[in-house]
Amino acid sequence: MNIISFIYFLIALALLILVHEFGHFLVARLFNIKIITFSIGFGKKLFRFNRGETEYAISAVPMGGYVKLLGESPDEEVSEEDKERSFSHKPPYVRILIALAGPMFNIFLALVVFYLVSIIGYNVPSARVGKVADNTPAQAAGIKAGDVITKIDDKAVGEFTDIALGMDQAKEDTVRVALERDGQTIELTVKPMAIEDKNIFGESYKRKILGIERSEEVIKRRQSPDKAVGMAFYMTYEFSRITVVGIVKIIQGTISPKNIGGPVLIFQEASKRAKKGLGDFVFFFALISINLGIINLLPIPILDGGHILFNLIEIVIRRRISPRIQEVAQTVGLVVLLLIMVFAFYNDFDRIFNFSKYFHGK
Repeated sequence: MNIISFIYFLIALALLILVHEFGHFLVARLFNIKIITFSIGFGKKLFRFNRGETEYAISAVPMGGYVKLLGESPDEEVSEEDKERSFSHKPPYVRILIALAGPMFNIFLALVVFYLVSIIGYNVPSARVGKVADNTPAQAAGIKAGDVITKIDDKAVGEFTDIALGMDQAKEDTVRVALERDGQTIELTVKPMAIEDKNIFGESYKRKILGIERSEEVIKRRQSPDKAVGMAFYMTYEFSRITVVGIVKIIQGTISPKNIGGPVLIFQEASKRAKKGLGDFVFFFALISINLGIINLLPIPILDGGHILFNLIEIVIRRRISPRIQEVAQTVGLVVLLLIMVFAFYNDFDRIFNFSKYFHGK
């Protein structure tokens, strides 16, 4: 394991937790709720200090964090003088806003990161051809490795992903491809080949291809500060949508649960991104922040989404859910969460050690 990558990973994880818990902390403060503890991590407190009425701590297990509020447990004893500052004595909508704040701060963090990355600049694959596959339309038309594709029909190509977009938008059986080769502009007519591919959810779909692969060359893209706003909102929305759709498809069984990954997979991916450069790592950091925010909104007791669900039910039925029911639900939620984590760890190590060969003889 690369120690630098591991340090990057720990810093990123701590920052994600810090932002999430700060969301809960800030909204609780806005509604004058007494905050007893603000901890990054769970378990034994390795470092702590008090400021005002709140204890701030860094705890031994870094896979999470918490903000402990006065009256957070339904059966907690709260004195008469402290009731107005107790979480459990606030209206349900206040409790919903506090629970919602953590996930929303993670999504907002991703928005800020995407905005900054858009201004500072990010790398995209250039439109230079890296390789031409045998027996493909590109080879038949005379496209060569090293060519830079500049147009598909009348649409300008600025980066490699524009080529696939041009293929998708082509209305005829053939396309006109303009390219640069040795300082000269060449125009070719190519008949794309239709293939069946899989999208990020593992679903089959048909698309047209030329039969080329991208080169290692990248170009830097930058947005002006005003255009970066739109780009940041679009990227945040799009990756949030993909995350939600992915979760729904896993629940429906459309996507294999094998795609669920845990901390090991995240660390491996973070290491790869860190080796490619800080920009790639920061981009991946924003994606994880979105995932953390959305997963916490799932209506599983013990997650923020579960707390939101309890309070919505309270608003509908106009009475408090009994502490006993909440306790049982929290226990069930904890068991579900632990099972998901165990399964995620299993998938992580299966990718490394290929356990299936022992069970299936492969």
